Amino acid sequence: MYQQVIDFIEHQKKIGALHPGDKLPSLRKLSRQFDISVPTVKQAYIELERQGQVCAKPQSGYYLQAMQARTLKPRPAKWAQCDPVEVQGRSMIEQVHAAVHLPNTVALGISNPIQAHPPDKALARLMRSVLSKVSEKAVSYGPVTGDAKLRMQLAFRYQDQGVETNPDDIVITNGAQEALSIALQCVAKRGDIIAIESPCFFGMIELIETLGMKALEVYTCTEDGVCVEDLAEAINQHDITACLFSTAINNPLGSMKTDEQRQAMVSLLEQHDIPLIEDEVYSEIYFTDNKPKPAQLYSEKGLVMTCSSFSKTAAPGYRIGWLLPGKFEEQAKRIKRAQSASTPMLQQWTLNEYLLSGDYDRHLCVLRKTLAYNCERMRALIAEHFPPEVCISKPLGGSVLWLRCQSHVKTGEFFQQALTQGVSFAPGAIFSPSGKYQNYMRVSYGVQWGEDVETAVKVLGQLVYEYTSKQKTAQLMEKQ
Repeated sequence: MYQQVIDFIEHQKKIGALHPGDKLPSLRKLSRQFDISVPTVKQAYIELERQGQVCAKPQSGYYLQAMQARTLKPRPAKWAQCDPVEVQGRSMIEQVHAAVHLPNTVALGISNPIQAHPPDKALARLMRSVLSKVSEKAVSYGPVTGDAKLRMQLAFRYQDQGVETNPDDIVITNGAQEALSIALQCVAKRGDIIAIESPCFFGMIELIETLGMKALEVYTCTEDGVCVEDLAEAINQHDITACLFSTAINNPLGSMKTDEQRQAMVSLLEQHDIPLIEDEVYSEIYFTDNKPKPAQLYSEKGLVMTCSSFSKTAAPGYRIGWLLPGKFEEQAKRIKRAQSASTPMLQQWTLNEYLLSGDYDRHLCVLRKTLAYNCERMRALIAEHFPPEVCISKPLGGSVLWLRCQSHVKTGEFFQQALTQGVSFAPGAIFSPSGKYQNYMRVSYGVQWGEDVETAVKVLGQLVYEYTSKQKTAQLMEKQ
């Protein structure tokens, strides 16, 4: 009797109705569908589980077993400390940015999490409502530090996490990138050394270069970020002016420090009077039980500056970010005034209403679940279509995967070829100021899942296979 259930699941897999990681129909649903008892359906699922085709999750149900991906190891056996460097690879960064807007291209190279669950309709409704109330005020200049009501909402959220914050401590910025720029200018000047995670978001690397500073790479573990011992060694060897880290969720690794590790890091830096600039844009997109605490919670000297935005969680086009500048409040306000004077008010008012309504937090719950699901689905898809030697990160949050290909693979060399086939990705070398990670690539799962995404992953996998084949052929010809 239960064989018909097994045959049904097999057929669903064959026609593409079920994918690795998908939840299977409930026992009761299939019981009604095939007019058989619930225990009979369960017997079929148990048999499929025995065969390794499905897995049971407590209090959740049965899921189609994902193909086992090779996970990146926490850290290599050896890591040589780097010297401060000037940035390389700007042209490739420009190409990755340009590819985002190419027509008929699946943009797996951009980290835009809200594509997985966009709140555009709710925000459009709120903006219309706000606009009807403010009329001509919408096109007026706003305060340098931003809308007081929005700053109040943000202060409440930090207070809930234990950080003593009042609205006057917060500076609203044009996205997190401006917040990072202001923070760096508060504590460093041209020629100074800024310690960064390695790998790290290429936008940080470009910013350091633009400001005439030097980047010092500190190895970053795939599980819990920068090791405090490695950071201590770097401090002893170099005259570090400031650190620019993402201790909550690193991009591209998806690593997350524990609260204890974050506290130890802040303690070490404050012992040496080194400011920490924390990029917190992914802190709301966590797959663990609890949200990571801000590093600012552990600061006793006010040397931690927190930068974040709504770009990854609500509205990237609004360009609304913020900065908690710690003891550098006056410098931050002065730089903001000189740099951009103010931030568009209509978007701030809309986001304030979004926070007040409770819709933002409800949206975040769905977004986190969707991205966690997409993450497992993407890992399984890559494991299925890429060479078996490829290792894949297992992020604790965020919206991207970090892939390590065989050592001879140079992912930047087939970036343009991928574009001609309608797929973009981010080559690994742009995540290092010295051009490390040539055989790595970043792939986003912050997408509206569909056949186009699955086709795009298959295309990338085929390109890696073809590149590997060409390299092997070339090596054989050299030996001859």
